[in-house]
Amino acid sequence: MAGFLDGDGSIYVRMKPNPTYKFGFQFAPSIILFQSSKERKKFRELCSLIGVGYIRERNDGILEYTINRKDAILTFLKFVKPYAILKRRQILLMEKILGKKESVKNKKDFYQLALLVDAFRDLNYSKKRKKHKLTP
Repeated sequence: MAGFLDGDGSIYVRMKPNPTYKFGFQFAPSIILFQSSKERKKFRELCSLIGVGYIRERNDGILEYTINRKDAILTFLKFVKPYAILKRRQILLMEKILGKKESVKNKKDFYQLALLVDAFRDLNYSKKRKKHKLTP
């Protein structure tokens, strides 16, 4: 599973503007595994071993298995972390972010958390990723 994540997976956290949240942003952590829909049966079998996410098919023929609940993400990472190579830094950063998120009490704490989220920018390639302008 760690090899699949390393090769055909993604770990990231997005900050989505949402005025209903205390500091105006919602943190959305995700782990996604990708596979061609040509391998649908095998991919579903693999994902059933994990059992904590959901599968969707994109318009371009790619299947995505998404894990986005905090407890499910932490459980999955616990099992793959010892064996992950390419995504090791993302795993460590995700664990740090999810741990810190619980201790956000004020704007300064929130800003520190946002800086950690922005650190994914340096670890993951993304054409669309936006860096949010926040002040402490």
